[in-house]
Amino acid sequence: MASQEKCKARTYTPSPWGDFFLHHTPCTPSQLLSLKQRAQIKEEEVRQILLATVASSDLARKMELVDTLQRIGVDYHCKKEIDELLCSVYNDWDTGSEDLYNTSLRFYLLRKQGHAVSSDVFEKFRDEQGNISSDDATCLLMLYNAAHVRTHGEEILDNIITFNKIRLQSLMTKKLEPELAEEVWCTLETPRFRRVKRVEAKRYISAYEKKATRDETILEFAKMDYNILQAIYCNELKELTIWWKDFQLETDLRFTRDRMVELHFWMMGVVIHTAKSYHAEVKWRDEHYIPTNVEEHLQISMSSSVCMQITNLAFVSLGDVTTREDIDWAFTFPKIIKGPCIVGRIGNDITSHEREQASEHVVSTVQACMKQYGVTVEEANEKLRVIIEEAWMDIIEEFLERKRPMILLEIAVDLARTMDFMYKREDAFTLSFGLKEVIASMYVNPV
Repeated sequence: MASQEKCKARTYTPSPWGDFFLHHTPCTPSQLLSLKQRAQIKEEEVRQILLATVASSDLARKMELVDTLQRIGVDYHCKKEIDELLCSVYNDWDTGSEDLYNTSLRFYLLRKQGHAVSSDVFEKFRDEQGNISSDDATCLLMLYNAAHVRTHGEEILDNIITFNKIRLQSLMTKKLEPELAEEVWCTLETPRFRRVKRVEAKRYISAYEKKATRDETILEFAKMDYNILQAIYCNELKELTIWWKDFQLETDLRFTRDRMVELHFWMMGVVIHTAKSYHAEVKWRDEHYIPTNVEEHLQISMSSSVCMQITNLAFVSLGDVTTREDIDWAFTFPKIIKGPCIVGRIGNDITSHEREQASEHVVSTVQACMKQYGVTVEEANEKLRVIIEEAWMDIIEEFLERKRPMILLEIAVDLARTMDFMYKREDAFTLSFGLKEVIASMYVNPV
């Protein structure tokens, strides 16, 4: 509008990485080859540990081992064995034989693997007030994490989260062991199911190393595997940096964000189909138009968040694993693909709202929500966080239905995790210096 003071044009900070990965070499080719050879030996030792555990009758030990391998980031080496073990656990569940911790762990592992186990398994643990909790901090953490693998209408899991979130918050006011305090803090910020796998692997390697019950073979293999992947990533980033510089985007496309390293971290691809949605957003900006409600906003802005394009690019990269029917299904925008878009779009808007008020910007879901309900920014943010939680339940619901190959469904879930991570505290893609420490731990600093 003519009467409105024109906002300053938006500018972006330069990349914090520059040409760093052109010259950074975590190890020589001969060192990498030697590391891979030693890791192969350790991998076989870990597989033998897993097979011996599978052959035992100790169910709790089996579940703890699977949980450890998944958290420490090496489960993909034993995917077939783990899948078979968890299928056996699912088929043989005796609901009357477990304590709360092991019930929670089993429920979490099975749902995380796509098994639609009923939340009724928690009913027997209700107290006289109808609540489910524990005085043991480790059990409380497992229960809280398990409840977050919920779908719509699971009141018992909703109650577990509401009741035990307060209990976990109260634990933070007490003097806890440093490792336990870190786990409580991490869980309150991001439940385990929603964490980015490689970031969690780096964190958990350090935590596992401090455990008295650690298995040195598993720990050593996890470190080797992490460092091997880091070397591979660095080589990819070197090649991508050369390609990026050849495009001269910094000089020719100054309106873009120089975030090649962050894009590698995000595993994001942008394709031409986003152009129509971006055009609609530009029109909103130029005409100072605010959508009448959040749903109207999301119809456009979810497409411009390129989540569906990222998902389909990932699907195509799997080669023959993905069929034409899979791609056609993805373009129907099912809830498991729509959900990550909502998580990313709204998370981005919440963390960017204050900063974007100082520049010429496209109206956000925050402003649409404020207009729809006549509420403040803070109240709008709370309403939008409810929509994010509902999106997570949509994702898990379709994940458990298993209408497509699990490898495809897992891609969508991983994208939601990455979106959640990138916009947890701030817009880490735009304000990439805040992400620098995490990227350094992933690509630069070995374990």
